[in-house]
Amino acid sequence: MPSLPRRVKSEAKARTSEELPSFLNSSSESEEEEEEWKPKRKVTSRPRLPKRNEAKTEKAAVPRSPVAKKMVKKVAIKEEMDVSLPIEDNRMRLLNIKEEDTSPKPKSLNENPKVPKNMKINSFQGKNKTSLEIDEKPSTSVPVVANQVKQEKCEEAFAIDEPPSKKIKLNASPEGKPVKNLGGNKIKEEFEMNWDIVQALSEITNVEPWVCANLIRLFQEENTIPFIARYRKELINNLEADALREVQQTLEELRTVAKKAHTMMQKLKKEGKLSSCLSTSLLNCRTLEELDHVSAPFKTGSKGTKAQRAKQLGLEPAALSLLQNPVELNLFSYIRPNTKGLANIQEVEAGVQHILADIFAKDKDTLDFIRKLCQQKYISIQSTLAKVSSKNGNEKDIDKFQLYHEFSCHIKNIQHHQILAINRGENLKILTVKVNIPDGVKNEFCWWCVNERWRPKQFLKPEFMRILRNSVEDAYKRLIHPLLCREFRSKLTSDAEKESVMMFGRNLRQLLLTNPVRGRTLMGVDPGYKHGCKLAIISPTSQILHTDVVYLHSGQGFREAEKIKRLLLQFNCSTVVIGNGTACRETEAYFADLIMKKYFAPLDVVYCIVSEAGASIYSVSPEAAKEMPDLDPNLRSAVSIARRVQDPLAELVKIEPKHIGVGMYQHDVSQTLLKAALDSVVEECVSFVGVDINICSEILLRHIAGLNANRAKNIIEWREKNGPFINREQLKEVKGLGPKTFQQCAGFIRFNQEYIKTFCSSKKTELGSSGVLTKAGVLGKKKSKTTPCALPLPNPLDQTCIHPESYNLAMRFLSLIGGNANDIGKSDMQQKVNAVIQKEGLEGTAKSLNTTVHTLQLIIDGLTQPEGYDIRTDFDKPDFKRSIVCLEDLSVGAVLTGKVENATQFGVFVDIGVGRAGLIPARNITEAKLSKVKKRRSLGLGPGERVEVKVLKVDIPRLRITLDLIRVL
Repeated sequence: MPSLPRRVKSEAKARTSEELPSFLNSSSESEEEEEEWKPKRKVTSRPRLPKRNEAKTEKAAVPRSPVAKKMVKKVAIKEEMDVSLPIEDNRMRLLNIKEEDTSPKPKSLNENPKVPKNMKINSFQGKNKTSLEIDEKPSTSVPVVANQVKQEKCEEAFAIDEPPSKKIKLNASPEGKPVKNLGGNKIKEEFEMNWDIVQALSEITNVEPWVCANLIRLFQEENTIPFIARYRKELINNLEADALREVQQTLEELRTVAKKAHTMMQKLKKEGKLSSCLSTSLLNCRTLEELDHVSAPFKTGSKGTKAQRAKQLGLEPAALSLLQNPVELNLFSYIRPNTKGLANIQEVEAGVQHILADIFAKDKDTLDFIRKLCQQKYISIQSTLAKVSSKNGNEKDIDKFQLYHEFSCHIKNIQHHQILAINRGENLKILTVKVNIPDGVKNEFCWWCVNERWRPKQFLKPEFMRILRNSVEDAYKRLIHPLLCREFRSKLTSDAEKESVMMFGRNLRQLLLTNPVRGRTLMGVDPGYKHGCKLAIISPTSQILHTDVVYLHSGQGFREAEKIKRLLLQFNCSTVVIGNGTACRETEAYFADLIMKKYFAPLDVVYCIVSEAGASIYSVSPEAAKEMPDLDPNLRSAVSIARRVQDPLAELVKIEPKHIGVGMYQHDVSQTLLKAALDSVVEECVSFVGVDINICSEILLRHIAGLNANRAKNIIEWREKNGPFINREQLKEVKGLGPKTFQQCAGFIRFNQEYIKTFCSSKKTELGSSGVLTKAGVLGKKKSKTTPCALPLPNPLDQTCIHPESYNLAMRFLSLIGGNANDIGKSDMQQKVNAVIQKEGLEGTAKSLNTTVHTLQLIIDGLTQPEGYDIRTDFDKPDFKRSIVCLEDLSVGAVLTGKVENATQFGVFVDIGVGRAGLIPARNITEAKLSKVKKRRSLGLGPGERVEVKVLKVDIPRLRITLDLIRVL
């Protein structure tokens, strides 16, 4: 399920030592004095956007009518002044990207020859034949031609007959392959390294280089992920939000490495320790692990390595001479009887050996060889029960890790959840973990070093050859082997943590996008024993109608049943929502028994169970106190439980995502990374669903792409002061909403057209002839000397997902199909659109309108979707029940229906209504069993989906149920 930061404000800050797995806090064998080598995540500030040097093309002098001149002038002014709609301009700039040419130097833009229309432009002109053939395949983007910028920026622009010489020469890509990178694929970064950030990003994320270059520019311009995913599809090759988040996170990690490398270089230069060799090594580093390995000896507080101490004794010339000119080397000349480390020939040889081992261990070619060698061998990770824990540990905790007491697996085959489990057991000192590298790796490595990489240029005496062999073995055992083990474990842990965060994000998205239950009066029940069950009845519009407390489990059940029945009849409520916390099972049995006896007749009452995770935390939060100041915190939780069914998205955004509890090992991963990713998912969900600007809460509004708490507060204050917003343009009048913010948020804000029209007509009636409506829509006195502002008019396109930047294009499309903006969402509109698309095709229509297929498809969706369309209608509603089943009633082979509670990497937990979730192991979830009708984001199930399952095993003492997936309902 691909991923849906808001700009992931995902600046993953450096981990504290508490957040690091224990294996990264251990030092190498036989090298106690060396600094620890731990990967850290620290995000740099975003580099400044590099200046673009774009050659200006001369315009051909063509006579024009006075009207045309006036219109062109107007366009020019708009392009200069209105920064709020630079989108098509930026899109063109990013689309027209040419990869850096490895062939002779290209001519300037003014000297480029015209390209025949049927000729394709490859993104990489210096690639081999295979890559060129791949590039020649048409992409999902469509041709972009010159006048797109102007035609979408100004309504009148498309009517101007521009001469051919004014058009940007981009029509050399008829099959839709975007011409990439106007200034070369290389992007200037604040901290330059010996590797290209675009190429590195592409290799790590498996995303095309031209897409990576576009994304770097889009992120530099502070575009949010929801905005990019919806309105910049042609620039990102239609990637989804999860993939964008991965690219953004990887980009931040690469920038962290670059910044840290340059910081270390400046520090070493100031201390006079920076050599050209060390500088090159630092600039070659791509990961924090490599960087820490190179810089560890120079960290503040380090006692220095054995090699450094040997160099301080003056043995470095001897070590270099052994490799380059061993004939003239005399180690006895270095003996100093009164100096520790040089007292005898053995100490001198040991010092030379340490220097050589250090040289070998930090050589790039040597490390590349050993890493490549390891990829071809069987490297395993092994965990065993720690001796200390077997004596002193808690038996209950030890049993939790029973699967890993004697566990071994190839590092290429081990699952992410297994890595996280092993790390947790190691941190609890229950498990001992090590990486097994076969001896064959060492033997082959040592032979290669002595006979290939570090073979002396001259004949070596036997005693010198012995020193060389010992140096290679010492380098492997003391430096390289521990480095490889740390690298393997760090990589496995990093991948597992990222997958855990992504899994949490997918589950959270599925939960947030649960289909809302609208139009019902609901009774929320927060179960409890001693303090009773809290009740809250809310109206179909989420207004609190009544709150109460009933004591169902203290011998007063019959008397309280009368009260519940009276309340249900009084408010005509036939749906009960029960939280799944303490006393949930007993409360469910209580209501199920009354429903089966038809106690609430004539009402046909049903109930459902919802997760109350985070409800108690929210009930005592400042937001809850502000929203429900007169309610007791215990009653607020009952209100929250009911609203989670009525509008899950609006209610769950009030709770910190990590408290919702649909993750796996979320407490073991970087909390900074987790928070950034989950906040990004929330922003994505809220933005893609959209909010009605005139009725939404401040909490919901702050999660819209481009907005924050302060801007949301300003919008609410403007609405309270000036009345409802009439159209999207009025957002520009809100304090703090500049052009960039408007660009990011405008497409995700909706307007109820019926409400707006009613409001405007009532305002006109109230005004009469005594006043006018100001442009903000507020009644004001008429002044004789000033011209009154016109009444803001509602725009039918404001109720759609179409961005204001494409309104002119949408109107041109409406003209093409003969439609009317007032018919948006009606069947007539769908018929007219289908007629044109069937006749000309989507690509042909896009070409005639001078736009891309993605933009046109978005416009078609916006025009044809019914009024009030909600993407959540494709997701499942809560599972309503009337009866209850016990765990003892289950039998092997029974077929049941249930709802997914949580999804992990090892399986899916399903609520089958017996008070205990059953597990469908991951091996039982196959593509053939998944629904073909629903649009699936991944080969997995998410919270809220209804499934049909078969019981495979019931373990009543351990309360474990194993299920097999039959199909998705």
